[in-house]
Amino acid sequence: MIAIYPGSFDPITLGHLDIIQRGSRLFDQVVVAVLRNPHKAPLFTVQQRLVQIRIATQHLSNVEADSFDGLTVNYAQQRQAQVLLRGLRAISDFEVELQMAHTNKTLSTQIETVFLATSNEYSFLSSSVVKEIARFGGSVDHLVPPHIALDISKCYNHNYPTANLATTAVIPPLQTIPMESPTGTIPEPEV
Repeated sequence: MIAIYPGSFDPITLGHLDIIQRGSRLFDQVVVAVLRNPHKAPLFTVQQRLVQIRIATQHLSNVEADSFDGLTVNYAQQRQAQVLLRGLRAISDFEVELQMAHTNKTLSTQIETVFLATSNEYSFLSSSVVKEIARFGGSVDHLVPPHIALDISKCYNHNYPTANLATTAVIPPLQTIPMESPTGTIPEPEV
């Protein structure tokens, strides 16, 4: 059985990879399908994303990366897939994904949508969160594979040369305030 895992994957995160790995155990083949969306300004080109995905999934023999445009259902039919694989992080995801699944069902009754609940450690994670952190100079090493963290770093260092030059004010340590004892006297500070 072939499953299509569609998305923008700009960039692919450890949360996406969790869904891909788990899906690869459930289905004969998983196609990670990068949607070409002309209305978005992605961080990485479709070709760059395909290379990133292929490197990140090279240990999974039944996973491939491809790209498409148009309706996901049409692409799934072209690939003779029976399943659309989707990850769910929160209730807000469920509402959007359920609506999309019902819409896809009206377009093709032969294709089922299978939802996998995101693992707890990735329930907050999205490509948008990764880009936001990186844009302001934060480390994303714990959110994406190492080769993608390097690609992101190169991208933002090129586009935002001052991102890592932020300075912070030195805040003096808090002074301890003597507390009144039950006897009404202020104890001497400990040395």
